[in-house]
Amino acid sequence: MQRLKTRAQFQAVMDGGATVARTEHFALHRAGFERTSPPPPESSTGPGPSRAQALFAVQGQPWIGAILPKRWARRAVTRNTLKRQIYAVSLDFEDRLPAAAHVVRLRSGFDRAQFRSATSDVLKAAVRSELQRLFAGAKP
Repeated sequence: MQRLKTRAQFQAVMDGGATVARTEHFALHRAGFERTSPPPPESSTGPGPSRAQALFAVQGQPWIGAILPKRWARRAVTRNTLKRQIYAVSLDFEDRLPAAAHVVRLRSGFDRAQFRSATSDVLKAAVRSELQRLFAGAKP
């Protein structure tokens, strides 16, 4: 499984993709590989690529990325914990995911009164079970 790294890859999935599954805190977006970066403008005076380059070099397997806004997860330790859980659970579902680009987006925050520690085992278990439901409920 490949990971999304560039802003253009994330934008391609979020702009052209569809939401294939939702849970209370997460949404799973998917986009096919037919999107490429836009060609350079004709009025460009500097050197540039002669044709559009593909955003996704390896297209035979699923790609995964995570968007965790600071609005919903203020602390960096929380965002890092959530990303680790997203990537670990996505590896469990790698064989079930189609060859496309996927983005898991955090769409609401976890209650800080219920989950006091950003790396507690309770939070990790709750996130893991919700992510398993998210990937299991993804439409093919």
